[in-house]
Amino acid sequence: MAEDVRGVVDGGAVDAAALKKAEEFIEQEEGAANRYRGWFAYAVSALAVVMTLYHLYSAYDIVSAQVLRPVHVGFVLVLTFLLFPVARRFRHRFMPWDVLTVIASVVTVGYLIVGGDDLTDRNTAPNQTDIVMGLLFMALLLEATRRTTGWIMPFVAVLFILYALFGPSLPPPWTHRGYDFDRLVGQLYMTLEGIFGVAVDVSSSLIVLFTIFGAVLQFSGAGKFFIDFSFSAMGGKPTSAGRAIVLSSFLLGGPSGSGVATTVTLGSVAYPMLAKAGYGKAEAGGLLAAGGLGAILSPPVLGAAAFLIAEFLKISYLDVIWMAIIPTILYYFTLFVMVELDAGKFGINVVTIEARQSLWLLTRTYGFHFTSLISIIVFMMVGFSPVLSVFYATLLAALVSFVRRDTALYPRKLIAALEAGSVGVLGVAATCATAGIIVGVVTLTGLGLKFSAIAIAYAGGNLLLTAIYTSLIVWVVGLAVPVTASYIICAVIAAPALMQLGVPDFAAHMFIFYYAVLSEVSPPTALSPFAAAAITGGDPYATTLQSWKYTLPAFLVPFVFVMDPLGVGLLMNIPKGGSLWDILYISTTTAIGIFALAAAAQGWLIGRTAPIERGLFLVGGMFMVFSTAMAAIWKLLTSLPLGHPDAIGIVFILAGVGLQLLRRRKIQPA
Repeated sequence: MAEDVRGVVDGGAVDAAALKKAEEFIEQEEGAANRYRGWFAYAVSALAVVMTLYHLYSAYDIVSAQVLRPVHVGFVLVLTFLLFPVARRFRHRFMPWDVLTVIASVVTVGYLIVGGDDLTDRNTAPNQTDIVMGLLFMALLLEATRRTTGWIMPFVAVLFILYALFGPSLPPPWTHRGYDFDRLVGQLYMTLEGIFGVAVDVSSSLIVLFTIFGAVLQFSGAGKFFIDFSFSAMGGKPTSAGRAIVLSSFLLGGPSGSGVATTVTLGSVAYPMLAKAGYGKAEAGGLLAAGGLGAILSPPVLGAAAFLIAEFLKISYLDVIWMAIIPTILYYFTLFVMVELDAGKFGINVVTIEARQSLWLLTRTYGFHFTSLISIIVFMMVGFSPVLSVFYATLLAALVSFVRRDTALYPRKLIAALEAGSVGVLGVAATCATAGIIVGVVTLTGLGLKFSAIAIAYAGGNLLLTAIYTSLIVWVVGLAVPVTASYIICAVIAAPALMQLGVPDFAAHMFIFYYAVLSEVSPPTALSPFAAAAITGGDPYATTLQSWKYTLPAFLVPFVFVMDPLGVGLLMNIPKGGSLWDILYISTTTAIGIFALAAAAQGWLIGRTAPIERGLFLVGGMFMVFSTAMAAIWKLLTSLPLGHPDAIGIVFILAGVGLQLLRRRKIQPA
């Protein structure tokens, strides 16, 4: 969080009021929590610590899914009703209705666990008590989700329930046989196919453990070290301010796990430096938001939705990390390119970054924090499951903290880290459980196949149009619900459309994942740019537009996965009949295209670009990134044969560079 960060920049501090306003955006993403005092605060803290210890135990020993998942959701419900008020005006007070919701949560979850196999076996014909308990549990879950993430996700879940109930009354092609409350309760509450399905499976194992891991890193000072390291490593050049933001965002992906929190953390420390360097308010905010977005795209943690990809595709989490490597490199490559172009465009100044220690001394003193991030990959590579890998990485992070007295997790700090590990997962876990309602309804009604048929029909069977429609659907859904929920919803209703047109399942899911993440920088719920604007004092929508400019490649690269036959090479997958050369080739051409598109977006390369040069970079970049699509469009418009699209792209780009050089040569003598 921003309040945990100490500045390393000689340039002033961020205004306290601006920081407080920015933290309100974190509350919008994570919910506005109660702060208690006295014995009650200790009791709530103890419950959160017990939840963390239970999940660490379940990672090491075997706990059946029929017990682990309901217990996980039970902890989430109880802590949510204790920590999140029914409305802001009741903050920091434990109200009578909170007592009732806590008791009801324990009763409904306890009923499910005690019922065991007998209850599960009668899911197709539940008795009256089952129905009452199931409906009460779903109401509690929707209320918990509303308290942590807002009313939109519960509203969407209710719409899906209504869709299941009133199927026969709907117009074609949405009609289905319809299901009553008995069948819905049996599917959603009494089996592992609804609320306690894939999403809660991932939440109760991987997501909660990675949140605990991030909390241990944060309280041991790893987040602060990563920022200090980045600023020390990138100092002394006009682009040092921007470079430090980019590198910090990559390293903070593990300790933070939240785009908004990373944006606020970076902004509170780095905005004075960006302002001193010459960045405008909107440009500085856009770069900070782009950095925050990068933090949840970066291995080894990625966003919470990445764990769901592994579960949906039945692959290891290491495979998901492997697929994310090149897209992540391309994302940060573009941010670095944009920062370099900023130096010329804005006349960026060299700023002095006053780190407390030199890079060498800093690394020698605190470099042990890197072992925790690297250890996750190492554990998975030697054969440990992702769950055990993050379990041992968490233990390692706690142990190596004792290398220095100022980072050691002595009891007080350790308890705070264990508490934060559980509290930090409440919003995501509630979202995953509510998303289980949606997944269960889609499975029960066959909505996924219906939706795919409709999308393909509207697109006329055209892959490009289907991909565009899918990206727009994911984007629109992402405007209303968190990233995790956006991915889950679209994975079950939109991914099948792409797969029916021949896109590999892993490429379709990665496509949806990236567009779900991009909702972080899209208005009207662009929390990361809005939080950055609160820090810089800039206009929120101007800041959002700047963040779009910086994240341009993230909007475009996913299309390469699905449109280009070699595009799956960006996911480190060799297509049939392909080779490692194909991966290198598609990565290189995409990088060149992104570079050209960055120059077009910035309006600057060697110098300010003229309109014709900007057009050449734009068209050339499009030919390099979307060679197959551009070839199809060329053929559609001209009916003329087209040579190799990449070669045409290179010609356009070189023409733009040539015009820049000629214009520069004419200007220099003057």
